[in-house]
Amino acid sequence: MLTGPYNLNTTRDLLAALGHAPKKRLGQNFLVDGNIVRKSLALAEIRAGDVVVEVGPGLGTLTTTLLQAGARVFAVERDPALAAHLRERVAPNYPETFDLKEADAMDFPLAAFPEKMPPGTPFKIVANLPYAISTPWTDAVLESGRLPETLVLMLQKEAAERFAAAPGTKNCGALSVFLDAAYAREPGHDVPAQCFFPPPKVGSCLLHLRRRERPVLFGKTARRLIREIFIYRRKQLGATLKKVAADVPAEKIAAWLDALPRFGASALSRPECVPAEAWLALNALFSDDGNETR
Repeated sequence: MLTGPYNLNTTRDLLAALGHAPKKRLGQNFLVDGNIVRKSLALAEIRAGDVVVEVGPGLGTLTTTLLQAGARVFAVERDPALAAHLRERVAPNYPETFDLKEADAMDFPLAAFPEKMPPGTPFKIVANLPYAISTPWTDAVLESGRLPETLVLMLQKEAAERFAAAPGTKNCGALSVFLDAAYAREPGHDVPAQCFFPPPKVGSCLLHLRRRERPVLFGKTARRLIREIFIYRRKQLGATLKKVAADVPAEKIAAWLDALPRFGASALSRPECVPAEAWLALNALFSDDGNETR
């Protein structure tokens, strides 16, 4: 029976037994530091009975540690060889609490959780994310309308800085705006490259996000506009909106631009200088197509 967390020797032995070489294109850098695994569970405040979604469980070091703590884990793994390993070596020991979906996390961002648990079921996300999908996957979670109570994510350091950036600051992007409306982001924890096998060539950071008491989700129109506005992040808002807002009611765009001075911005501002309250005001103008939490 495999018990987590795994160290470097255990990880190498498992990979050798499987005849599996880590795949760079899938972002397979396996966590081999037990302290970081335990830190992830501590940040998420994992308790027996918690429902947890895990993306990219790989060999199962985080998975087995979560299961040993009494969590019910819904995991999604794209790699067929690693999914087979999890079915053979992990699933039989936790038949009631481990659910594995072999699929692309971009198609099933919450694994099988939405299919098997009723709306309103509290859950958490703890994941060592493939760095290449961290932004689109997080966006997909927000769009799903099923918001976890907390997320503890291993991210590329550059991505973590964007995730944690407050609206109105230099590193802010569209996802920063969406996350800020729904989650409080706590200071990240840098993770050295030697905590992984093979070591990644980029910096890593463990980021903790805690759902706000009254989270706000952006509707489809507001999300699209904000994404497109940030494509032209060095341009002034007024000029950009002439390009990207041709298909939305002109009076709503005019009303938003007129309201910007109340928030310390204007049509001449760049997106990175616009505070959170202004983006929320834009979302409110299109509230009829807004998302709802489920």
